[in-house]
This record gives sequence, structure tokens and C-alpha cells, in this order.
Amino acid sequence: MSMDRRKFLKLAGISSILGIGATAVAKPQNPLFTGLTKGVDTNKEALTAEHWAMVVDMTKFKTEEEIQKVVTACHKNHNVPDFGNIKDEIKWIWKEPYGRAFPSQENPYMSEHVKEMPFLVLCNHCEKPACVRVCPTQATFKRKQDGIVMMDMHRCIGCRFCMAACPYGARSFNYRDPRQAPNLKAELPNREYPTRTKGVVEKCTFCTERLAVGKMPACVEAAPKGGLIFGDLADKNSEVRKIVEARYTIRRKPEVGTGPSVYYLIGGNEHA
Repeated sequence: MSMDRRKFLKLAGISSILGIGATAVAKPQNPLFTGLTKGVDTNKEALTAEHWAMVVDMTKFKTEEEIQKVVTACHKNHNVPDFGNIKDEIKWIWKEPYGRAFPSQENPYMSEHVKEMPFLVLCNHCEKPACVRVCPTQATFKRKQDGIVMMDMHRCIGCRFCMAACPYGARSFNYRDPRQAPNLKAELPNREYPTRTKGVVEKCTFCTERLAVGKMPACVEAAPKGGLIFGDLADKNSEVRKIVEARYTIRRKPEVGTGPSVYYLIGGNEHA
């Protein structure tokens, strides 16, 4: 018996609440979206980790141009559509003021400099991702080998449960055909990365496709030295681990219990 989309979404919603049904779906194996996946041959130069994490130090960014360079690098590498308006905006990495990035960590005596400072924000690749728990098709899932939270756009049915569950606003929905965006219509910025379709969700993937061939994430390469530090948090000798252990860092909305893998340095390198 056939089932229309509305009935399927209703059933999926009930299943996600009860915690049933999702285990019956096979795990995604499309290397275009999963990057390094067990059982898939990878480049010998691939970068691997037990727990990929990022440290953001906004004091290294001296100009608005340096911040925009990071955003542009990410969006060009992943063919992120730009329709030129907020309503249809798709974003993988973007900037927010302190109050919006860290709403629970403001205080009335905080310096105006910090309050007005822009912070780059992105998917936090949480240790306990709420988005994964609610997805009825496993279109979003956490990779066992390195903790990256992925999206398989081929499995996405556009229910947007993941968007509702994500406390960081890190996911975007394609209300319009991305391939019709002005920045993608003439020629794709990156012909090696797949474009998406109307009606699916997308987000930052920590550049799994670049890690698979031995490259660092595009945002890290585009940032000023020390602005974005990427590495294995499980490795006590990695730079990210040393920073998190030795210096004061904060994470976005720690009170929700998702365990973000993106840390922010506050105050520069005066105690390094």
C-alpha cells in the first residue's frame, strides 16, 4: 500500500518521539557525503582522528575582510547557494555577536569590546547531537570513527526535525533550488563537490571530503594563523588538546548538554 509524504512525516514524527523505527534504516554509505567511512577505501594521506575538534580564537582576526575570507572559502568549496536575501539564506559558517553566540554566558560587567566582537560560528559536531536523535531516516548521523556529525542529503526528506532539535541554528533548509542561485547558475565554484536539491537540509561537515585526501578544512586554511585550530581532541599531544587543557575556553550553550566540539578562546594569547 502506498503512503503519501504527509502520512510518512506523521509516522516519522511519532517514531522519533517513541524512539523506534530509525534502527531499521541502513546506515548511509555514500562517500560523497560521508567522507572517511569504514569499509570505503581512502587515500593513504587521509587525515584521521578519534575526535575532531576546533578551537576558535577571534583575536587573531584583525579585519572584517579576514572573517569574510573564511566564510567565502567554506561556501565556495561546498557550492553553498547565495540568493542574496536572508529569507533564503544557506550558511555553513557565519558570524554572530557575543550575545547571540553565547546567550547564557553574558554578564552586565563584560567589556564592550567583547560584547561587540564578532564570533565565527558553525556546526558544533556535538558529542551528543540532538539532531541525530530526531532524524527519522538517518540522513544525519555521527561518524563512529571520528565524531563528525554528517548529512547525507540523498536520505534527507526535508522534515526539518534536525533543525528544530539543533540549539545552535547550524542547519539550513533549501526552500529554493540551490542550483538556481546566482552564484551557482553560471559555473560551480567547485565542480568536485556535489550540489544539493530543493527540500533538503545542509550544514558544515568539517570538510570530510578534504580530510579524506589529506587536507585541512577550507576555513582553517583561509583563517589567519592561529585563528582556527583543528585537531584530535583525544590526542593529548595535539594543539587543540593542549589549548583546551591550559587555557580558558568556552563553548556555545553548554547548559543544553550536547557537548560541542568547537571551543572559543576568550582573551587572546597573553597567558599562552
